Amino acid sequence: MKKILRELYGSGILFFYFFKWPFFLVFPYLYNNGLDENYILNLLWFFTAGLILKDFYTMYKSKND
Repeated sequence: MKKILRELYGSGILFFYFFKWPFFLVFPYLYNNGLDENYILNLLWFFTAGLILKDFYTMYKSKND
């Protein structure tokens, strides 16, 4: 069970590392051009926005230390 959770965690990290910026930038364009209301994609967009904000916060914090 631990091995499966470790693999899911690792694949999630890689997925969101490469996926967050393209999805964050393209989703508003798609939403404004006819994408229907999809709660899962909306939640995923807010999650990626949170990850981007976390990256900026850690970058800012590491420069000030």
